[in-house]
Amino acid sequence: MTPMPTEGQNPQTMAPPAGSAKRALVGRLSWGLADQAASSMSNFALGIYVARSLGVTAFGVFSLAWVTYGVVLNVSRGLATDPLVVRFSGVSDASWRGAVARSTGTALGVGAAIGAACLVVGPALGGRVGPAFACLGVMLPGLLLQDAWRFSFFAAGTGRKAFVNDVVWGVALVPAMVVAARVGSVAAYLLAWGASATVAAGYGYLQSGIRPRVTGARGWLREQRDLGYRYLVENVSLSGASQLRAYGLGAIVGLGSVGAVRGAELLLGPFLAVLMGLSLVTVPEAARVLRRAPHRLRAFCLLLGGGQAAGALLWGGALLLMPDRLGELVLGGVWHSAAQLIMPVTLGVAGAGLGTGAAAGLRALGAARLSLRCQLFASACYVSGGLGGAAVAGAVGSAWGVAAATVSGSAVWWLQLRSALREHHHHPIPEVRTS
Repeated sequence: MTPMPTEGQNPQTMAPPAGSAKRALVGRLSWGLADQAASSMSNFALGIYVARSLGVTAFGVFSLAWVTYGVVLNVSRGLATDPLVVRFSGVSDASWRGAVARSTGTALGVGAAIGAACLVVGPALGGRVGPAFACLGVMLPGLLLQDAWRFSFFAAGTGRKAFVNDVVWGVALVPAMVVAARVGSVAAYLLAWGASATVAAGYGYLQSGIRPRVTGARGWLREQRDLGYRYLVENVSLSGASQLRAYGLGAIVGLGSVGAVRGAELLLGPFLAVLMGLSLVTVPEAARVLRRAPHRLRAFCLLLGGGQAAGALLWGGALLLMPDRLGELVLGGVWHSAAQLIMPVTLGVAGAGLGTGAAAGLRALGAARLSLRCQLFASACYVSGGLGGAAVAGAVGSAWGVAAATVSGSAVWWLQLRSALREHHHHPIPEVRTS
């Protein structure tokens, strides 16, 4: 097996000239933004169409399935692709290909296992929610495999391929949406979304020439267990907190409030596309900064987080000035409920954006223990703030509670990054890696 470079370890080859390195960084960040723009445009269009077509209550059902998918996606990322981007970014092609085969196989296995569980739970739930969960279960393997290809390409520094893959998904979504519109149900839209993702997942195999090895999942999980299981808990606590808040909000206030919150989040969709696009490349880039110029990691993370927070505030300010007529054109009947939440949701996104800079630094340092501690604290604040606010003042109170929670969580992320950088400077501890 080929030994992998460790966080903080100097590269064995001479670093490229500064100008060339900066151009390469800008290029990788640009492809990250372009890729997320393509992905988010598809998701944004789907969300807007469902909101306008089915109304606030059905959109609440769709949103519950959406946040459940977010939990499963983060399970897959924690076990499969997060260790991949930390340990196999900028490595030899042979090491990357072997890791990608097992990583994508792990993602596919996670999708099949949890998808089967959804198929069992869906009929038991019944009502409006049951069919949505059953359809989500059918589509999970394709959805998770498509996401795994994206992270695999960014780990290799070939974000262009991830962008093309998401464009394929968007193109395939158009005819699928036409069919779903004729049926006019939440289940039909979920199947259209998942089927088009499966098309893109198949195209990812053609792009890479790598066959996902589901049989290699056990070995991958064993080799990456020092990071994978901590990232799993960290990721699930993040998305699980969002899911608990959505379920709790629906129980306390009603499904319409879930749809209102999702509508407000959709209004921030274009900015979130930028934030998520950067997140695709921030950990690989932070890892590269750490290997080449460790003293610049703090500034890199601060620029990253501060820029995202400032962007969120600017975008939210523009939304506050949007006339009702335009809002109704975008969200239909969901607009009036969502408009009341723009300010707190914006502050929440700004707080989260500030924290992502520190999170990227902790991931690059391989400080899984510290990042897990931060995420558990942030998730606990998120759930308590979201549900406590809902009990006091409905959807508006929930949004303000979440905003306060994300700002508090961001402060903890930065305190832990400072501690990790100090420890790394005095006691750099290499990690053992295998390909």
